[in-house]
Amino acid sequence: MQPNDITFYQRFEADILAGRKTITIRDKSESYFKAGDILRVGRFEDNQYFCTIEVLSVSPITLDELTEQHAKQENMGLAELREVIKTIYPNESEFWVIEIRLVN
Repeated sequence: MQPNDITFYQRFEADILAGRKTITIRDKSESYFKAGDILRVGRFEDNQYFCTIEVLSVSPITLDELTEQHAKQENMGLAELREVIKTIYPNESEFWVIEIRLVN
């Protein structure tokens, strides 16, 4: 079995599969993805593969630069998005917005 290229928390799986989550915000350790990459996606909790996505774009951003549009693309409110990012990356201030499209 092939390894997964990227993982998402299980709570985001349904939104990704339904096309409601169209970006992911990651720290520098995952900033190497580039437009056109086709990625196998697994759940963070058990690394179980659940879909394939295409990277459409990758762009830098800070927490303060996040907008309602980013929140909508994450299928949540802006305050919630900022809290989720602070929880996942408590010591980070620079991030990368990775725009994604479900392939299958």
